Parts: sequence; structure tokens; C-alpha cells
Amino acid sequence: FDEDRYFDIVIEYAKLNPEDICIRIEAFNRGPEAASLHIMPHLWFRNIWSWNDQPRPEPVIQIGPEGRGYMSLMADDAKLMVPSTIPIQYRLGARILYGPPGGTPLFTDNETNWARVPGPASSIRKPNVKDAFHRWIIHGEASLNPNHVGTKATLHYRFDAIPPGESVTLRLRLIPANLPISKRSRARKSSQAEAGRSDSPQEGPLALVDPGIAKRRAEADAFYESIHPAGASPDERLIQRQAFAGLLWSKQNYLFDADVWLDGDNPRLPPPPSRSKIRNTRWRHMNSLRVMTMPDKWEYPWFAAWDLAFQAVALALIDAQFAKEQLWLLLFEQFQHPNGQIPAYEWEFSDLNPPVHAWAVWRVYNMDRIRSGKGDREFLEQCFHKLLINFAWWVNKVDRQGNNIFEGGFLGLDNIAVVDRSMECSDGSVIEQADATGWMGMYCLNLMRIALELAKENRVYEALATKFFEHYIYIAAAMKRMGNRDYQLWDEQDGFFYDVLRYPNGRFRKLRVRSLVGLIPLFAVERLELDWIEPFKNFTGNLNWFMQNRQDLVKEVVHTVKHDGKLTHVLTIVNQGQLICLMQRLWDAEEFLSEYGIRSLSKAHEARPFEFDGSRVSYEPAEAVSKIKGGNSNWRGPIWFPTCFLLIESLRKIAKAYGTAFTVPVKTGQITFPEMARAIADRLLRIFTRDPSGRRPVYGGTRKFQEDPYWRDHILFYEYFHGDNGAGLGASHQTGWTALVASLIDEWRT
Repeated sequence: FDEDRYFDIVIEYAKLNPEDICIRIEAFNRGPEAASLHIMPHLWFRNIWSWNDQPRPEPVIQIGPEGRGYMSLMADDAKLMVPSTIPIQYRLGARILYGPPGGTPLFTDNETNWARVPGPASSIRKPNVKDAFHRWIIHGEASLNPNHVGTKATLHYRFDAIPPGESVTLRLRLIPANLPISKRSRARKSSQAEAGRSDSPQEGPLALVDPGIAKRRAEADAFYESIHPAGASPDERLIQRQAFAGLLWSKQNYLFDADVWLDGDNPRLPPPPSRSKIRNTRWRHMNSLRVMTMPDKWEYPWFAAWDLAFQAVALALIDAQFAKEQLWLLLFEQFQHPNGQIPAYEWEFSDLNPPVHAWAVWRVYNMDRIRSGKGDREFLEQCFHKLLINFAWWVNKVDRQGNNIFEGGFLGLDNIAVVDRSMECSDGSVIEQADATGWMGMYCLNLMRIALELAKENRVYEALATKFFEHYIYIAAAMKRMGNRDYQLWDEQDGFFYDVLRYPNGRFRKLRVRSLVGLIPLFAVERLELDWIEPFKNFTGNLNWFMQNRQDLVKEVVHTVKHDGKLTHVLTIVNQGQLICLMQRLWDAEEFLSEYGIRSLSKAHEARPFEFDGSRVSYEPAEAVSKIKGGNSNWRGPIWFPTCFLLIESLRKIAKAYGTAFTVPVKTGQITFPEMARAIADRLLRIFTRDPSGRRPVYGGTRKFQEDPYWRDHILFYEYFHGDNGAGLGASHQTGWTALVASLIDEWRT
């Protein structure tokens, strides 16, 4: 790449209608010399016919019609047996892939090359297998099906000498075989006249490719132009559009039947006994036949529950219905466990992700309500009922001592602690977690607000709003008091929340790591304006009784303020003094504040690592040295979009509750909560936007991405970012929750 000896391939898809797909492939020689290239558009059937001990009828691909200006492959699934687990029995019918003349049709079968896979030789069913094209072109092996038929095929185009700086273009079209040629011809004439193009092929089905792509591109341009906020710069619009595109591209038909996976699909070739012991044995009901949004279809082609919640928030800006469907899926009977748990991710459904689903449901509901002018009550209500079950699971499963302090496990923060929080301690001690308890306080407030919204039409929900208000009080007070014990999660000396390791004999030790664990309690924030809740007579009466009769609990976690002449109950786990302490830590460049957002671990631990029982936590702004919980991500210093996004939301809520008169004394003077929220949003956006020198921090010191005109405006949305310089880290295509950058542009550039 540094020597510019590569081909740059641009592939475009456009649908003329839901069943008619135009494809254009343009290959640019970016090198200094002429070079050869093989382009091989593939057509294949997913192999579902060999899922049993007895092979089933197979589909077929063979040579299709030829004519002036085109050749083709024809695929027919008429014989294919659809799995009985799919509720709607259907077939695509015969399809034709048209390509330009000059290609060579190649055929094989979409079968595993068992000779290269450990297993019995009797597993070999067919001589022509899925790696045949590679072996034929690269090694000259006789690996193709000479009968020109199979379940996998390609049109092989060879270009012997593409000049430097020039390109070659292939136009293709995938279309139902039953669409008459005459209908295609009439459509071609009208489409060409509409697009005003004369450089595309003039005869046959490929004539529609260029005008079809041009039309859909113009529509996409108009769509995104209607989405971009007026205050966004051209560069920010470019970033937002690519974030949305990454989300849409990361949809996947996610097929996973846990029961079949555990037992195997072929009685003659059962899985190893270890499979039943490694994971997901309690999830046999899990059966997905759904289109779902992936964190990263390239590297993580499976859903992750809390990733999906944040993805839905960004998706709601461009497809609210799909966003709502995604949130409902994890609560659907074939996903949510009968005990109420939401599946975490395919690698281990039983693992614990932070309970952000209610937050996402409430936020997407409101985004949709504001944009459409009408709230989708049915969506909100059906999700609420299932969230009640999930909440009960959390309370019964994770609050083992019944003291409203939670031991939630790793909660998505893979290596943030000094120990692996997913593992049980051998001596019976447990970690009472500030972040788990903070998440649960937030969960209560989310469910309270949803219940009040539903109570506008059905007063029965007021009782549930009361239940979650009171449950929030118990959780928030417990973080401060810990019942009658002599310790709490809040540390008065340091002005911070810490995890507490509680031993079986009653002794305890605070794990003094200043990290997101101690900031997450800020996420539990809500405000109740007295004039707004006045119509809810039952809820208001219960609230007033609780405020009057349980002052021992509410005095530290419900703060009544007068702002703009109105009284408001501010529900926060922290009082104003504690809030100032946390904000001073947050707004300190030597601790959490980076030029590119909020670090997940205080920079103070760079010079003063925390050590415990032979392990240590130190500030690591880039990739992790510690390999706790797999070691494939790092919460010990880098910047993560989802937690920064929630911090911004909390600061905005606090600002509305207390007003701009409430300021925080920091090293640089006084700062208000609205100023903090905007500054964090701007710092996160700064990761992607060009600086005055034209460089994007996301690409760090990688010259090619910073300077090359063919590279520098193609944005990569990384998993997380360097805590000091903003460079992208982790998975490079994980638009996933990093697509929240599109939401920040939407909300802060209006």
C-alpha cells in the first residue's frame, strides 16, 4: 500500500425493485505499472441440504441464457427442502445473474473440503468442493466440475494488463428468471431517458445497470441530505452518513438454533462431548431466524445485547421501525430466557451485559414520538411487560444478599477491575459493585418513566411507577448506607465510588481503582417536576407519603430544588457535594478528561497503579497488557463511545434540573453542566473530524489514511479510542455503538 501497488475495488449495489439487483464493479489500478487482475462474481446456495445424516435434494446452478451484450448463470432452488424450523415455507424461484460477455463460467459445489478438515474420510461426499476456484486459478488443479453444473458458480473475467491509473468495469444484474425480456426492454428505455445516460450497454438486461445505480444514488443523496442537521459541517455530514451506512451494512440474517448447535445436525457426526460443557447449555430455547444488527459483521458477526441497544438509538434516526423491532427481538420468547434474562451474546448468552435495554426502549420511543408526532404505545407497552420479567431476574439473581447492592459480574467492562469479575472467588468472597448497583438504579428510573408514560392512558401503571420509584430509593440509599454495616461504596475521603470486596467473615476491602465503575452511578438520574406529575394522583400520593415517612432513605437520594419558579424532585444517587467531587475528577486532564472524550480509567493510575493480591491495574491508553476476560478489549484507559454518550445524557438531565446557576469549580475556573455536556460531545466528534492541518485523530500516525486522497475520507469506526491521542483501537469496522457519533452530530449540530 505504501508503494501504491494495489487495486482499489468499488462495488455498488442498487435495486430497481425489491427483486431486481444491479451491481457495478470498478477496479482501479493505483500502481505505477500495468497489472493483471481476475474478477470473479460468485453465485452460490447456502448449504442446508447436508444438515442431516441423509443428504437432501439440492438446488442447482447452471449456464443461463446468452445474447448480444450478455452471458449468465441460472440458479434454481425448486428442489431445495426448506428447514422445518422456518415458519414460512418459501422459495426464491429461478434467478439469473447476468454479466458481460467474455467471462468463463466455472462450477463446483458448496461443500466442505473434508480432505483439509480433521475427520473421517467417509465424510467426503463430492469431488468438487467450495475452494475449487482458488485451487484452479492459483495452483492449476483440476478441481472444477466439467459438467458445468453445481451449487456454487462464478463468471471468471481476466484482465491481463490494466494500465496504471486506469480502471475496468463489470456490470451485473441479478433478476428473477420469470421477468420477460420485453418487460426489461421497455423498462430500459424509460429508465435511460430518465437518467439521461448514454455510456451504458445499449442492448440486453445490463443496459439498466448504470441508470439504475445513478437513480438510487441520487435518492440516497436526497435522503441523507434530509437527515443531516443544518449546523453540521460538510465533514461532519460525511462522517454521519458513513456511520449510518455502516449500521445499515451490518444487518445480517442471524440464523442460530442453540438446540441444534448443542446436539449437532448429523447423528453420524455428533459434536465433541465438550460442546455441552462450554456454554449455552441453558439456552436450548434460543432460536433466531431474524435479520439483526451486528456490532461488526466483519469481525463480530453476532449480536451483543448492550451493543444492540446503542445501535438502535442511532438507527432510530434513519429507520425507527427497524430500531424498535431490534429492541423487541431480545425480549421475544425465542430470545429472552424463561427466567427473564436477556441473552448477552453468542459466545456466552448467560454472561451479564449492563441492563441498558430499558434506557434504549425509552429513548427510541421518544425519538420516534418526536419525529412522527405520535408515540408507539404498543411497542412501549409490550417491551415494558418483558422488561418487568428481566428486572425481576436481576433482583433475584444478582442481589444475592437482598441488600440492594449488586454483584453483576463483568458487565461488559472486560478488564477494568483488578480481578476477573465473571469468576467466583475461591474463598467465597464477593465483589459488591458500584457500577452494577448504579446500572440498577438507572434501570429503576427508566422503568418508572415508562410506567408514567403508559399511565397517561391507563392509570393502573401508576402503581408500577411507584414500585420503581421506591426501588430506586432502596438501591440509591444502599450505595450510601449499606444497611447497618460499617462501610459503603462511596468513599468520603477520595470523593469517589469504589467496588468493595466482602469476605465471608464480614471483613471488607475497598478496591480503590478510579474508573468508570465509580462514574456509572451518575447514570441513575431523573427529574420529577411537581406540576408535571400532579395529574398522576395515585403516584403523587405515594411519592409524598414516602418522602414524608422515609426521610432516612430519601434525604440523600432525592433532592428537591426550585428552578425557574417550579419545584422539582431531582433523583440522583449523589448529593450536590458528591456531584461536585465526581465532576472535579471527571474534568481533570490528569484523571478522566481527554481531548477526545472521557477516559475509562483515571490517568492518575499511570504513576500510581493499584495492586491487589499480585495483580495490578494501571492506566493503559491503548491496547491492554492485561488479558483478563480474553484480553481482546481494554477498559483501562481508552475512550468508549457508549459510556461517554450516557455521561453526556446524565449531564444534560442534571443541567435541566439544577439550571446554569449551579457551577463546578475546576482547575480552569467554573464550568456549568451544559458546558460540560457540549464539550464532551465536541471532543468525541474531534476524533473523526479533520483538524486544522487536515489530519483525523482516529487515524493516528498512519500516513496512508491521513494523506492519501483515496483513503483519508473513508472513515473507520473503531471499537474504542486511544485515551491520549484519540487514535482508533480494537475492531476497525465496529460501527456498532460507535455509530453514536451520528447521534451526537444530530443532537449537537442542530
